[in-house]
Amino acid sequence: MARTVLAALKIDSDVIARAALSLFATRGYQATTMDDIGAVLNIRGPSLYKHVRSKQELLQRIMLGTMDTLIRNQLAALEAGGDLSTRLRRTVEAHVRYHAAHPQEAFVGNREIASLEPESRTHVLQMRDDYERRLRFLVEEGSANGDFSVPSAKLASFAILEMGMGVAVWFDREGDLSIDEVAYIYTEFALRMVTGSSAPGAGQFIEA
Repeated sequence: MARTVLAALKIDSDVIARAALSLFATRGYQATTMDDIGAVLNIRGPSLYKHVRSKQELLQRIMLGTMDTLIRNQLAALEAGGDLSTRLRRTVEAHVRYHAAHPQEAFVGNREIASLEPESRTHVLQMRDDYERRLRFLVEEGSANGDFSVPSAKLASFAILEMGMGVAVWFDREGDLSIDEVAYIYTEFALRMVTGSSAPGAGQFIEA
């Protein structure tokens, strides 16, 4: 029966990339071979080369696709308008939703950056920097006009992004909280992070 279903499955680059993603997430890029990917699809490894050039091409496709989607969602959130708090809410929500819905892409994207060839690695790192910088500029704008108050906009943006990325590790669709609920709660955390009152001495360096 399994062979019949697989035989009916049209093998193309999208199907191969999905199989590779699952294996990269569970085994790791280095431990996965083209034969392993072919085995998942019930075809010989060499047959994959009719559709993709290499295992590296599959990793690049996955990681660039992940960043493309994150950036597209972030830009849509920012361009939707509203005051700074609203734009921050939408931006954080988009970030959290992606990581809750796409844990394998998030996991591979974070773990396998060193496995990319230099040119692709540089490209992905630049995309990640741009993604963080847009959130940081939002926090900086809020700090400049008094809406937000943080000791460091850069550290605040790092903390918000890391917090959202962690959702990919623990979120369970069958758990107590839905994606909508998690996204809402995390936006509340982010807003409190940038608007909450500081304790005395917070944000100041203390000499030993």
